[in-house]
Amino acid sequence: MAEEALTSGFAIAWPWLLLLAPAPWLLRQILPALSSNNLQAMRVPWFGEVVQDKTGWMRRPWLAMVAALVWLLLVLAASRPQWVGEIESLPVTGRDLLLAVDISGSMDTQDMILNKTAVNRLRVVKKVAGEFIKRRHGDRVGLILFGSRAYLQTPLTFDTETTATLLDESEIGLAGRETAIGDAIGLAVKRLRDDAASDRVLILLTDGANTSGEVQPLQAAEFAARDGMTVYTVGVGADEMMVRDFFGSRVVNPSADLDEETLQTIAERTGGRYFRARDARGLEKIYEILDELEPVESDVEIIRPVDELFYWPMGIAYMFALLAAWFSIRPLSLRTVTT
Repeated sequence: MAEEALTSGFAIAWPWLLLLAPAPWLLRQILPALSSNNLQAMRVPWFGEVVQDKTGWMRRPWLAMVAALVWLLLVLAASRPQWVGEIESLPVTGRDLLLAVDISGSMDTQDMILNKTAVNRLRVVKKVAGEFIKRRHGDRVGLILFGSRAYLQTPLTFDTETTATLLDESEIGLAGRETAIGDAIGLAVKRLRDDAASDRVLILLTDGANTSGEVQPLQAAEFAARDGMTVYTVGVGADEMMVRDFFGSRVVNPSADLDEETLQTIAERTGGRYFRARDARGLEKIYEILDELEPVESDVEIIRPVDELFYWPMGIAYMFALLAAWFSIRPLSLRTVTT
């Protein structure tokens, strides 16, 4: 492989541009000098001071050296110096994976325990699903957030870190307080329809029933099945929760509104599976199972990271130019102030 033959370290992408280094000197030697009769100069009030000063900035040899150094640095920057890294292996699965996460008002129910503290459902989903996303090396992962409406928060990307971060930054009610399960599936179908990936997967997580949206969940499931998309559905929420009211404490079922039948049907019609997550550990086990059902790695692609370094010589050239300009005009400025 050609990439394996390359060694890591400093390299020049366009070395032929280095041939421009002697261009100013060659042009000065080849081109004829311009006659003084044809010279046209702008009238400036301090021109006489410059001409009378035999040691003025126009006759300073160090200025020519700085100008030459600036030119060489600019030529080096234009030739694209690079730092070539070691060969790395990138697992590639050819899989497009979308996560649709419910952020409706019911996800604020505090019936989950995380680190021995009662938290709401979305908090647990952020932690567990975020870790799952970060493990998807080689997959293109996208994120859909839905409430009363469904939004594509992150398009399909190999940047799993950013996708996990955007999930962590999501807030309850951002997409409305109701639940549009059908719209979330429909949006996933639309985003995956034109993709050429061999496997197209949607993992849909919700804690309720479809109460909003333009598309019914089962109708959207038919669209997904027709386009060859597999849907795994996850119902989240505890079965029992202690609440206090005016008459004391009582046990309620905070997941009474969860439409498990519809979620099961969606999974069956698309070749997926339905999972029930009653607590944080249960949700972790579900994503561990999903790791096995949708394996992370298959083929391996060889890549070699390359960091561009052009800004270093360009920045140094800019600094030298500023210093030369400062020291050139400083004596003239002092002389003007003195007179």
